Order: sequence, then structure tokens, then C-alpha cells
Amino acid sequence: MSNEKITEDTTTTAPAKDAPALVKKIGRTTYIVRVHFSKTSRETMSDKIKRMLKNEIQQM
Repeated sequence: MSNEKITEDTTTTAPAKDAPALVKKIGRTTYIVRVHFSKTSRETMSDKIKRMLKNEIQQM
């Protein structure tokens, strides 16, 4: 790993109370990742994963 220093982003908005969060502690730094999904999206998660995999294969 490189010796990059990761700084805290203070420009985020307040997360929804029911938003799922992934918490990972690396060394003395705790990372909290919140996910959200668009309510107006027409693409399912399965469709998105398939699309991303196809794009990745085309780049090979």
C-alpha cells in the first residue's frame, strides 16, 4: 500500500436514518460507507451488475 493520507470529506449531506451503512476499521481510521438507491431508476441491481460486467469484458 502507498503512504497516501486520506482526509475526511466534510461536504457530505446528512444520511437518512434508515440508510444501510458498512463500517470498516483500518488501523486507527474508521470508514463508514452509506449506500442509497434512486427511486426513479429503471435499471435493477441485477441489470446494473450485468452491464458493468459486460463493459469490463469489452475493455479486456
